[in-house]
Amino acid sequence: MEIIEQIRIIEALLFASDKPLSSIALADCLPEGAKITELLSDLQEQYQGRGVNLVEVAGKWMFQTAPDLAFLLRKEVEEEKRLSRAAVETLAIIAYHQPVTRAEVEEVRGVSLSKGILDVLMEARWVRPMGRRRTPGRPMTYGTSDHFLVHFGLNSVKDLPGLAELKAAGFLENVNTSRLNLLDDQKPTEEQPELPGSEDEKTDDQGPSAE
Repeated sequence: MEIIEQIRIIEALLFASDKPLSSIALADCLPEGAKITELLSDLQEQYQGRGVNLVEVAGKWMFQTAPDLAFLLRKEVEEEKRLSRAAVETLAIIAYHQPVTRAEVEEVRGVSLSKGILDVLMEARWVRPMGRRRTPGRPMTYGTSDHFLVHFGLNSVKDLPGLAELKAAGFLENVNTSRLNLLDDQKPTEEQPELPGSEDEKTDDQGPSAE
């Protein structure tokens, strides 16, 4: 099968999908040995400067309205539910300090955390449980989800705005920012799965779970 036909198949699959697709999923629909990375790069180049662009978000691929035309598609609608300042602060702390426990979120914010705040963030599918930490009490840890990355157009948490930008936007007015982990060059890892007979073991932070 010629390269141009393989690119057409990828294009059709992405347009028909209601969610981003991974390169592995796309490669499964192509002949064996297809150079999926090069094909995606070629297709992405073809869509540069057009009304829609091919973008990579959360490690997957999707077509997205060109940023400079997004305003044409916006509708002014009344939102039934908006995130409270406490929820926004909590989301920022989780995003920059993940995997993080409820107690750690409370320490950074300086106030107790209502369970309802985590429920709202998990209902929005922006936050997910990342597993229990192997420390006394086995506290649950939380982190952001792929849906969070897709919603905000990020490929990974390393693409999050800097601390100065968040403070300038007024999102961290009540937050002890000295406690935030800015995730310099490393993506947060996930908690190790629990192993039989390892109740007393302790490991470093690493990832999913819920309250």
